[in-house]
Amino acid sequence: MNNCDFPRNDLEKVGYSLVFHDDFDTDELDRTKWLPYYLPQWSNRKHSAASYTIADSQLILQITEDQLPWCPEFNGDVKVSNLQTGVFSGPLGSKHGQHKFSSDCLVREEQPGTQLFTPQYGYFELRAKGVGSPNNVCAFWMIGFEDLPDRSGEICPFELKGWHVENGTCTLGFGIHPFGDPTLEEEFFEKPFDIDPTKYHIYAVDWTEHGVEFYIDNKLIHRSKQSPQYPMQLMLNIYEIPSSESGSSTAPVYPSEFAIDYIRCYVTKQ
Repeated sequence: MNNCDFPRNDLEKVGYSLVFHDDFDTDELDRTKWLPYYLPQWSNRKHSAASYTIADSQLILQITEDQLPWCPEFNGDVKVSNLQTGVFSGPLGSKHGQHKFSSDCLVREEQPGTQLFTPQYGYFELRAKGVGSPNNVCAFWMIGFEDLPDRSGEICPFELKGWHVENGTCTLGFGIHPFGDPTLEEEFFEKPFDIDPTKYHIYAVDWTEHGVEFYIDNKLIHRSKQSPQYPMQLMLNIYEIPSSESGSSTAPVYPSEFAIDYIRCYVTKQ
């Protein structure tokens, strides 16, 4: 059983060039890299704004006691703090927008198309410690920019449901969701791992035109032959799930915190 923090990797990665990196070394969020909202087209930027702090070279995404649900019209009482590296929506009142999680979704606040970092292929690496609370989910995932509806697949390196943490072990989610991409098939897993995810660990994917490889602490855990063939943006978040959905009888702990040490993206050297 691994109950210790997994150490940082070297910044230099043999055979790769670093193209995106945030070590959260400044007091302010780098707004050239991140939009601190969650899918604001289905709600608005005010209600979907992230709660976070940056301290000791860590980003801490939080759910606070006074935080309101981000989109009660379409997502009930779910609360979320999220950073993303792009946003796209159709016009006000339309059904066209990124990650349409419900068939009821309508654009409530039109968003200017923004691509801060929307790569196609690369090696993506996150060092983070998750939350073991039965009321929370934290995740690192990538979604198609979705300027065309078919470009809507998801690559998920890391999803932790807090109710799956027990005695220093856990079940983690990872894999690929097709959503509206007809070229992809569902390939998402929830598997047990002998690690304590409330300690720092490294979660990564190597996405190429030929497939996606998934890693935990530098060890290959799955190899997929599927590969989304369009730009994707990064999504980094913590949720609070209502007890009616999670089945938890435990009161939420505030603030609930998802700590991120760094996030990096590399491309293969030519």
